[in-house]
Amino acid sequence: MMQVQTILRYATLSAAIMLGGLASPSFAQEKSAIATSAAAGTPSVLPRPDFRFPGNVGRTYLDSDPPQFPQPVQAPKGAPNIVLILLDDVGFGQFNTFGGGVPSPTLDKLAAEGLRYNRFHTTALCSPTRAALLTGRNHHSAGTGTIAEGASGYEGYTAVLPRSTGTVAEVLRQNGYMTGWVGKNHNTPPWETSAAGPFDRWPNGLGFDYFYGFHGGDTDQWHPILYENRNLVPAATDPDYHVTADLADHAIAWTRKVKSISPDRPFLLYVAPGATHAPHHAPQDWIARFKGQFDMGWDKYREMTFERQKKLGVIPAEAKLTPRPESLPAWDSLQPEQKRLYARMMEVFAAFGAHTDYHMGRIVDAIKQMPGADNTIFIYLVGDNGASAEGGLEGSTNQFRFFNGAAEKWQDNLKLIDELGGPKHFNHFPAGWANAMNTPFQWTKQIASHFGGVRNPMIVSWPARIKDKGGLRSQFTHVIDIAPTLYELTGITPPTQLNGMQQKPIEGTSFFYTFDDALAKGRHATQYFTMGVNRGIYHDGWMASALAFVPWQYDRSKFDLNKQKWELYHIDKDFSQADDLASANPQKLRELQDLWWAEAAKYNVLPLDWRGAAKFNAELMGRPSLAGNRKTFTYYPGQVALPNEAAPRILNRSWTLSADIDVPEGGAEGMIVTHGGSSGGYGLYVRDGKPTFVYNHLSLEYFTFTAKETLPKGKVQLKVDLVYKGQAMERGKATAVAMMVNGKKVAEGELTKTTPSLFSQTEGMDIGMDTGSPVDFVYKPPFTFTGKIEKVTIELK
Repeated sequence: MMQVQTILRYATLSAAIMLGGLASPSFAQEKSAIATSAAAGTPSVLPRPDFRFPGNVGRTYLDSDPPQFPQPVQAPKGAPNIVLILLDDVGFGQFNTFGGGVPSPTLDKLAAEGLRYNRFHTTALCSPTRAALLTGRNHHSAGTGTIAEGASGYEGYTAVLPRSTGTVAEVLRQNGYMTGWVGKNHNTPPWETSAAGPFDRWPNGLGFDYFYGFHGGDTDQWHPILYENRNLVPAATDPDYHVTADLADHAIAWTRKVKSISPDRPFLLYVAPGATHAPHHAPQDWIARFKGQFDMGWDKYREMTFERQKKLGVIPAEAKLTPRPESLPAWDSLQPEQKRLYARMMEVFAAFGAHTDYHMGRIVDAIKQMPGADNTIFIYLVGDNGASAEGGLEGSTNQFRFFNGAAEKWQDNLKLIDELGGPKHFNHFPAGWANAMNTPFQWTKQIASHFGGVRNPMIVSWPARIKDKGGLRSQFTHVIDIAPTLYELTGITPPTQLNGMQQKPIEGTSFFYTFDDALAKGRHATQYFTMGVNRGIYHDGWMASALAFVPWQYDRSKFDLNKQKWELYHIDKDFSQADDLASANPQKLRELQDLWWAEAAKYNVLPLDWRGAAKFNAELMGRPSLAGNRKTFTYYPGQVALPNEAAPRILNRSWTLSADIDVPEGGAEGMIVTHGGSSGGYGLYVRDGKPTFVYNHLSLEYFTFTAKETLPKGKVQLKVDLVYKGQAMERGKATAVAMMVNGKKVAEGELTKTTPSLFSQTEGMDIGMDTGSPVDFVYKPPFTFTGKIEKVTIELK
């Protein structure tokens, strides 16, 4: 007699086929997935099929087989814990583990017990590198050819991770791993980071069980906007708070918690601090440790670092120190006060890096104290690109001037020298130091054509597996190689189908083979590089490079792609790209140029786009916005941390801000509405009983409009009317301002300059308080409004 279970199964399948709800290929896929699982240990189709009771089911439990529960998925036997640490904007010659001048005891410790990789490469920019790291595909294949704040909307540049490029975290999670992400998330489109979601591309939707960190390219280290999973984290009250220490605390706490609860399950912990990306913020006691240590200047620093690198063996003995680019000034050409300012900026930067390495060491030490610590692999990626030159030639006290195409003068920044590294400034050192941090290579972050932009140190430690303690590995590797390496060493199969989506092939190459053989022939034979139109191509020991722009070059309107100059390097013999062989070997150069175009077509690199600061204007570029085409917006108390791409687009146009409030008998104080922060923005608040509207133009100028009289008690309407004086498509022009109380004009004037592209990457709009850094420093966040706000209305004209 056929058992009930069998009858029901066949009946269900037959009905599904008849109704078109289940086609026969599903059976084949399920069978194939099960077969693959048996052969390779994990299935190639995820998620696994739903549980089906394997026994016989009778009419009652008395004549049925004993019950069985679906069991939790187990990771492959012996699969290690994984800790990925990714620093931000770090040069090859920055930390002393690779010959630099910034102490890095955590890196030293991991390097001594593991392996150093001196030919590891990134993409020259942050979120593209991170997309490649998480997916194992080239950044354009993962839709992230540039940062979201500069996305153009072509397939390789949407800043939206395709579902066909599933993350290694999602795959490991579905194969029994516990997964946590702590720190920077620059892989969620900014128009999806509001409380309205959608949340499927937040870290929790990208395969991570736990997230604690910030969205966007950077954050104020003293006043970060942080999220725990989907929830906004209240601002810290600790006067000594610094976000790097906070991130380390949460990384340690999460790891201890999950291993205490489930000690037999391995974990993947991804830690991405904001350092050493601008703003360069560090505690004053750390800054003081470096006083006078960089007075020698960037030229001498390069020479000293180069010699240390040779002694350490992290560069070959025959390597050459590349010359400083002609567009960067010699240190000796600077005025004494310039040198004093720039040396101080480097001291702050060094303190930021050393402080970060210390807190990463706290994470490493905590994990090493846990049971089974020897079976933990640490992969420490020392930068997502080279050191950044986005401080320009003269350094910066506000990096967002770079994104808005505003130049700075060192004479102005000199006045602020004693405040650098503190909460008042979004400071960044000058490009000369960035070039020095990338010793022995040419150029910097954003310049994908040369190793200064794309070659970063990598440390791999795995006590239970790696025997060549302190060894050096020189095989060509790339950030897309991390994911396939993790798949191989865990015994997990990268799926061909994930969550219902056919997956693009993994484009990286595992470097697991290098763990046991320092002399193994490299397996990553070809790799294109592109950021904007700074281009390069590696193939079998050769590198062709084409520089187009340097980061401090704002005017790019005269660029001619057909006249772009290419260089040629035989990097198997020329470690630092010092000898250009383009004239001596034009045939090899032509071969590589043709290969670059073929790779570009294959991986969604085209079309090339060389626009500069204009790309940071979301409205001009047509990027999505939750604001849509609306002209009127109404917000209520409790609406805080609304990201830029969900807030009204008030730049380069006329607009009106109205606030309906209720002032109690004792008067009211506090923030009514603000957008942005210390790097730029506006705020409407009440202070000393008087309404004030302030417009912070990139912290260069503060335009403040304050009423002479205090607000009346009871219901009040505050209104600020802003009339833009520029024509259509003109950016950053003057704006007339008038402030009214209950229809009566109480202040007026003009913004002689306005911000053309963006206030901030991470600080959005708040109603009733300020969740981030202050838009000016006459108040201290959160500066919560003590009256009642009925609503705030913004009207675009």
